[in-house]
Amino acid sequence: MKQPININRSACKLVVKSVLFLFFFIGHVAFANWSSFRGNPQLTGVSDSELPENPRLLWTFQASDMIESTAAVVDGTVYVGALDGVLYAIDAQTGKKRWTYQASGSTKASPSVDNGVIYFGDSEGVFHAVDIATQHTKWQFKTEGEIISSATFVGDRVLFGSYDGFLYCLNRENGELIWKFETEGYVHGTPGIWTQPSQENGDVQNFTIVTGCDSYLRVLNIDDGSQTQLVDLGAYVGASPAISGSSVYCGTYGAEILAVNLDTGEIAWRYRHPKRRFPFFASAALTDDAVIIGGRDKMVHALSSETGESLWTYTTKSRIESSAVIVGGRAFLGTTGGMLIALDVSTGESVWEFATGSSIVASPSVADNRLYIGTEDGTLYCFGN
Repeated sequence: MKQPININRSACKLVVKSVLFLFFFIGHVAFANWSSFRGNPQLTGVSDSELPENPRLLWTFQASDMIESTAAVVDGTVYVGALDGVLYAIDAQTGKKRWTYQASGSTKASPSVDNGVIYFGDSEGVFHAVDIATQHTKWQFKTEGEIISSATFVGDRVLFGSYDGFLYCLNRENGELIWKFETEGYVHGTPGIWTQPSQENGDVQNFTIVTGCDSYLRVLNIDDGSQTQLVDLGAYVGASPAISGSSVYCGTYGAEILAVNLDTGEIAWRYRHPKRRFPFFASAALTDDAVIIGGRDKMVHALSSETGESLWTYTTKSRIESSAVIVGGRAFLGTTGGMLIALDVSTGESVWEFATGSSIVASPSVADNRLYIGTEDGTLYCFGN
């Protein structure tokens, strides 16, 4: 004779609630986004996502032309521009094309996404704001030079540079010019954001920092575009500034890596390799105590952020123009020889690599435990678990 089953009703209710919560959680996933060129307004190149120890190729997407821009990844969609002037929107899970938008010219600028709108410039000097919901132009703004700089946001404002020598600040909603600041050369890099308390009343003040092809680092008040600091870097700069506290780090075409102290307005330290003297084009990535940057000297350099002392170097077989991204204890970057590599940030040892077969100028984007990067044969790669 079978024994009667004794059911614990409290335990059953708990299981049912757990299952319902799990379904609710799956239906309300919060995406870890990479919404702009270096991942945050300070341009530090640090991801809060994770990657498996040995990332595997999950899918590839083929664009019609070279990809030199860094992808933005927001809410499960990858946005990347190509030299055919097309902005591609790609499903982050499957690699399938969702929609496209045709710009006025080729697109080297990395797109930036904020509040349902994509912002990017093109080779014809047109800055586009594209509404994601409608997939149509929200507004456009015309400059007099090519736009390679990516966009940065503060409140209701969007900032970017142009090859006409100006840094622009526009109203994010309608594209109207709020102010523009004329430099003495191309503005190639992306402007970073430095936030400081006001000395008068303690309120927060926002400044933008731009390192330009005129060899200067400039600090501008975002409210009115007035210049508050000017630091002579001694050489042409194509990289974007990486900002940590009151320190700014960048490489120059004068074969140096510099740290600028914003409190004093002076260069805190200079690093120059004792033998190899080649330009730095890539932007720096910052850990808690190190500055990591690749150069056209075919080396990756890790320096003490405090002193500029060399911690380690890693030698590749080709130039590096791709800016590193820090994921946990590893730095991921590409080379013009087509290698995507991961280095241990403590030792500089190579811990993972993948041969794409085509030159990599773009920088990695890391979101939702996946890494995305484009190559000059027009292929966008997705790696993950």
